[in-house]
Amino acid sequence: MNPITLRLQAEPLVRMALQEDITSEDVSTASVMPQAARGEVRLIAKQDGVICGLDVFALAFQLLDPTARVRASVAEGDEVASGQELAIVEADVRALLSAERVALNYLQRMSGIATYARRMSALFAGTGTQLVDTRKTTPNMRVFEKEAVRVGGAGNHRYNLSDGVMLKDNHIDAAGGIAAAIAAARTHAPFVRKVEVEVENLDMVREAVDAGADIIMLDNMDHETMRQAIELIDGRAEVEVSGNVTAENAAALVDLGVDYVSSGALTHSAPILDLSLKHLRVLGQV
Repeated sequence: MNPITLRLQAEPLVRMALQEDITSEDVSTASVMPQAARGEVRLIAKQDGVICGLDVFALAFQLLDPTARVRASVAEGDEVASGQELAIVEADVRALLSAERVALNYLQRMSGIATYARRMSALFAGTGTQLVDTRKTTPNMRVFEKEAVRVGGAGNHRYNLSDGVMLKDNHIDAAGGIAAAIAAARTHAPFVRKVEVEVENLDMVREAVDAGADIIMLDNMDHETMRQAIELIDGRAEVEVSGNVTAENAAALVDLGVDYVSSGALTHSAPILDLSLKHLRVLGQV
């Protein structure tokens, strides 16, 4: 995402996170640092991984101290090693202490997702299959989590419900069948949007093809059924595979040659990357 757009979306959410952590005052910081003083602290990696979220990390400090600056020795998307110094943060010591946890929470979460996405997307390198995420994101964290997926090397599926038509089982039931659901979508949705349909068996695949679906998602099918479904589709629609795809089982899907593999695990199951702020030093009174 463009850095300007990311900041526009991120700033109110980071502000809310800081407000959640500081309802009246940071009692600990006010106790040990009653007056303004300039200081610096070092960002250290405690695990190997992919760094992501440096701008969001910096924003947390800048919302408390507009003069805060982060001097990073790595760039977004770089692979980092345990023990490596990644950046020096300079600001009012009170801002360093009060924003530390919020800043790290964002950076660790985004870096963990980017690391997991890098690992999974490497499995599909050179195959023509695009690994993409889903809407299975943490509430109010979507902008950060989807950006981390992208930095890690995977792609973004639709951002939200306004982005495109995806007719899942309950939509199909509500409409009275696949053909009726697709017809309704063609009537209502703008013509520039593709219509994707989720199918669970070969009969549904046939119906989706006959009704003119643009994308057919093969949901939770076994490997042989997916092969048969791809033969039935025969290039008449793009093909997406989905259903409990993780870093541990994604390699088994590579040989299918589908257009997309979607994985909720990219955002809901990636562990954080362990990072720490250490060695705070007071530079002098302001």
